[in-house]
Amino acid sequence: MLNETFNFDTWEQRKLGDTSDSFEYGLNASATEFDGENKYIRITDIDDDSRKFKQDKLTSPEIKFSGNNNYLLKKGDILLTRTGASVGKSYRYQDHDGKVYYAGFLIRARININNDSKFVFQITLTDKYRNFINVTSQRSGQPGVNAKEYSSFPLYAPKLKEQSAIGVFFEQLDNAIALHQEKLHISKEMKRGFLQVLFPKTGESTSELRLTTLEGDWQRRELGDISDKITEKNIDNVFLETFTNSAEYGIISQRDFFDKDISNNKNLDGYYIVREDYFVYNPRISNFAPVGPIKQNKLGRPGVMSPLYYVFKTYDINTVYLEFFFNSTYWYKFMKLNGDSGARADRFAIKDAILKKMPIPYPSLMEQERIGIFLKKFDSIVGLHQKKIDKLQQIKKAYLQKMFI
Repeated sequence: MLNETFNFDTWEQRKLGDTSDSFEYGLNASATEFDGENKYIRITDIDDDSRKFKQDKLTSPEIKFSGNNNYLLKKGDILLTRTGASVGKSYRYQDHDGKVYYAGFLIRARININNDSKFVFQITLTDKYRNFINVTSQRSGQPGVNAKEYSSFPLYAPKLKEQSAIGVFFEQLDNAIALHQEKLHISKEMKRGFLQVLFPKTGESTSELRLTTLEGDWQRRELGDISDKITEKNIDNVFLETFTNSAEYGIISQRDFFDKDISNNKNLDGYYIVREDYFVYNPRISNFAPVGPIKQNKLGRPGVMSPLYYVFKTYDINTVYLEFFFNSTYWYKFMKLNGDSGARADRFAIKDAILKKMPIPYPSLMEQERIGIFLKKFDSIVGLHQKKIDKLQQIKKAYLQKMFI
């Protein structure tokens, strides 16, 4: 696209230091409550994926602001992380970020007038840059890259006009990605909100939001009344594909999740068979699932899972409705009252006999179906935005690899 518009001259080899007027270390100051004007950016305030300044938990630096203007970011400044696990992470300041001071574990590169900061910033997202960081940051202790080392990073660059054109092109790609990421976030939040009102609150007999004009209270049955535990073993290794239950991604192939097989085919005869539409409880705790996730096998094929999981099939209830019920937080209270984290802090302990007593609220079959259909629409929207994000990121990655030498 760009090659059709511009006749690029031969790119010249330079160093990152040639593109910058200075490299400066940040403030050695503590963060304090945000004063409403003066923002403080630290390593953790830079989003790992978008490289944007996360402003949901703003702070201010604990300094006297008079005399510290040198630590105030200007348009086009680029920050580089100088130590720790995220060494090399970059951020480009923009006016809409406000009045921002930068912290001591960051290095500010002030891009000079002969170079375009958008172009230079995109170089910090290339594989060549990441390889440079991986090699340069090796230390006897914590990994790190200092200002002198950053300034020595070799790069190729065209004249300013072409730099600017490339910078604008990538900025448009980044804006498109950010737009879909925002829509994805909004869709997820809307779904989360509906999950809170489509199921009865504790002590309530109906949900706050009804999707039918039919009146009547919801009913409750125990999990054991609508399901059977599955203990069907994989005798003679009929099935060789091992599944895993991910709190974020649901039931997926172990090879897709870990990029390799974790289980041993010789031991699969002791694993449980998980057929299509079966549910699986994984006692592993995570940020996405504080009591462990319950997910449904929607892969359209059977597989096997470790006997450490609780596998069950259901009846007399709409499985799509039940899937979304387990996506809600409604059942967390029962789990926390009747189980614990046990000896291992990463696993939740609850006996099978207790798990079967979990109360499952449900309305009429018609309303169950409507709840499922309604929430699946949000999943479709989320999936659509995620696909667009993945596609745009693939396009950007391809251009980064082809365009930067």
